[in-house]
Amino acid sequence: MIVGLQGTIVHKEPTFVHLQLQSGITYKVGVSLYTSGELKKSQEVNLLITQIIREDAHLLFGFLNSDEQRMFETLIKLSGIGPSTAMAVCSTLTPKGFASALLHGNADAFKAVPGIGPKSAKRILVELSDFTLETSLQVDSSHHEAQLALESLGFKKDKIQKVLSTCTQTDTASLVKEALKKLT
Repeated sequence: MIVGLQGTIVHKEPTFVHLQLQSGITYKVGVSLYTSGELKKSQEVNLLITQIIREDAHLLFGFLNSDEQRMFETLIKLSGIGPSTAMAVCSTLTPKGFASALLHGNADAFKAVPGIGPKSAKRILVELSDFTLETSLQVDSSHHEAQLALESLGFKKDKIQKVLSTCTQTDTASLVKEALKKLT
């Protein structure tokens, strides 16, 4: 399984690049519009790779950051979402925008993606209701502690996250108090 490639971009299109390795082998790697915008022809680059092997094709998808790769890999696990639709989501929404759309139940953000209609948008929201990006979007420790405290009181995780995103307090105790007022 290929998990990363380092090489030089010898050809670039909006949705894919040709990446030539030092050994002389050139791979076609699908990329999102955001990743494509960061890349330039003749640039030396190190891409994180998701490899999809099918009966009729071996596909490579490249990412500059792990959040976008995780978003893509999460989406392709859903029924009815293939690699091209997942890449369209990656091209339309940033990882932070994706996580925010899931957190706030924003189906319109997904309907803006080519190939996703109202039913698919709602299904994505339902199936990924517990999705979080641990790396760059991780909440600080007081938000995390407040979330755990509110979960132990029996509140649902998605409601807690929505309420905590609107809270202004910074320490755990004050966050819990403010969130409890908004939850009840």
